[in-house]
Amino acid sequence: MVDTASRHVVVIGGGISGLSSAFYLHKFSVEQGMDLTISVIERDQHFGGQFMTLHKDGFVIEKGPDSFHAPNESMMELISDLDLEDELVAASSDLDRTYILHRGELQKLPQGISLGIPTHIKPLFKTNLLSFPGKLRAGMDLFIPKRMDDYDESVGSFLERRLGQEVLENIAEPLLTGIYAGDTYKLSLQATFPQFGEIEKTHGSLIRGMKSIAGTRGPLDLSGPSDDVQTSKRLTFRQGMQSIAHSLVHYLHPQVNLIQNTCVTAIERVEKSLEDAEARNTYQIVLDSGKVLSAAAVILTTPTYVASPWLEPYVSTRMLDHVHYISVANIVMGFDAADIPQPLEGSGFLVPRKEKRNITACTWTSNKWPHTTPEGKVMLRLYVGREGDEHNVDLPDEQMIELVRKDLREVLGIEAAPVLTEITRLKDSMPQYPVGHLNALERLREEMAVELPGIEVAGSGYEGVEVPDCVRQGRNAAAKIIQFIQ
Repeated sequence: MVDTASRHVVVIGGGISGLSSAFYLHKFSVEQGMDLTISVIERDQHFGGQFMTLHKDGFVIEKGPDSFHAPNESMMELISDLDLEDELVAASSDLDRTYILHRGELQKLPQGISLGIPTHIKPLFKTNLLSFPGKLRAGMDLFIPKRMDDYDESVGSFLERRLGQEVLENIAEPLLTGIYAGDTYKLSLQATFPQFGEIEKTHGSLIRGMKSIAGTRGPLDLSGPSDDVQTSKRLTFRQGMQSIAHSLVHYLHPQVNLIQNTCVTAIERVEKSLEDAEARNTYQIVLDSGKVLSAAAVILTTPTYVASPWLEPYVSTRMLDHVHYISVANIVMGFDAADIPQPLEGSGFLVPRKEKRNITACTWTSNKWPHTTPEGKVMLRLYVGREGDEHNVDLPDEQMIELVRKDLREVLGIEAAPVLTEITRLKDSMPQYPVGHLNALERLREEMAVELPGIEVAGSGYEGVEVPDCVRQGRNAAAKIIQFIQ
């Protein structure tokens, strides 16, 4: 084994992927008796990336992600390691109603829809979201032969092929927009929803396959949390999603060099002679201050468009440049409950593209997460921006608020002014994986293993945008670096 004294690993990016990488670098190095120096470099003032929770006037306001999908092994392991189990809160159990705006009216989503895929035919044939021909076309999924090859295709072409255009446009697309905000005809199936392709291979029919796996998950393997937390599909933290970022920073602070308000301008590979081939540090990290850090290994958790210029001198970065990012915004509004003219039952509503509204969705946060809203108040979280419709994200606050309130008036009849408004713009925040993304990523990593050994990439631009995806990638990158250094 090579001597590991003074080995320095630099993590670039202090969001959830970077903090998870640093956490597991430290954990694994301690478990294996390795002496590592770890630094995390963050360009902003705060660590945690999009994990931002605001406590204001009794409201708990999420400016970034408001929850995460459960169960997830990587996420639950991290929560257990940070002793955060008792902080978990389950989404309200009274959320069986989700609505979709259809021809200006709210229509209840048919029962048994999972990620836009029906699991039962009967509710589908009762919905007003589809015409009779559209319902017949969806039912053809039970008879259409499965694809026999393994080539990637777009999510849109896959769903249209299996279920028809109406299911795609009226049900699936608005549901999936909440995850990727993208054009389904441009998104890679293998990189976003590979389970759909596997279901087709295994069951032939999407509907038959989704029905067979619906409700098969068991409770979480956690001691302490209540039954509703153990069985819920969505979880958050009592004090907000920022809790996990704060806990990671608190854990890392005495163990890791946390460097904020600092930008990386270049990563330079140190060319070694035969005499110094065993030199511990292989890379130099150039900072905007002019300081240079030497490192044996590096984990990049920045967006792909940030990482690309650093890697381009050594490897082809074409696949990084092909990952397009979309800007979105969320607007949280608090109202007096007495000013809401109709009862809000369920979790909220989604807006298909064809409705041509200013918003893409509206979550009734006070229903979904009752602990976030003071008594006598209602909190709504509205979303703006998606592929091909990002211009509203850059509007001045007053104009954006007026457009959103126009939709609320016309859809929910809310005339009253909000008692609280909080706007968060997330510029270039939603990566779009093109068809063939995973194969291109594999080729990039193969080239990096030769030209840039000891550099790993992780984060939402690579293998999943949801919180557990980023935690998993950070953990995996740390494990690879530990193996590389040994």
